Amino acid sequence: MGTEKATDEVIDMIASIELRRREVEKESGRAAACGEALRSLQELLDRETEASRPGSPDGGEHSANIEAVTAEVGKVKRLAEMTGRLSLPQRAHPTQREVSLRDAPRNPSRNRGRRTMGRGGGR
Repeated sequence: MGTEKATDEVIDMIASIELRRREVEKESGRAAACGEALRSLQELLDRETEASRPGSPDGGEHSANIEAVTAEVGKVKRLAEMTGRLSLPQRAHPTQREVSLRDAPRNPSRNRGRRTMGRGGGR
C-alpha cells in the first residue's frame, strides 16, 4: 500500500464482511463462508473501482480503498484454497481401497473352522 490510507467506511465494510464470514463459517462451513465473503468483497471492489474513474473527486482515496479490498480478497481466496486442499480425500479414487480388500489373498487356515473331537461329522 502507498502513503494513502483506506477510508474508515471501507475499513468498516471489510471488517463487517469478515465478521459475517466467520458467522457463516460456524453455520455452513468454510467454503460457503468464503464464497459469500468473496461475493461481498467483489461488490465493494466494483463500487470503489467505479468511483475511482477519471473525473471523480478523491481519486487517490479510492485507489487506497481498492488496494485494501484487493488485499482482503487475496486473503479470503488463500483461505478458500487452503480449505479446498484440506477437504479433499487423501486418495484420488475411493474405490481403490475396496478393490484392494477384495483382491487380498486369503489365509486358508482361517477358513477351515474348528474341529470337534468325538463327533462323526455326518460321514
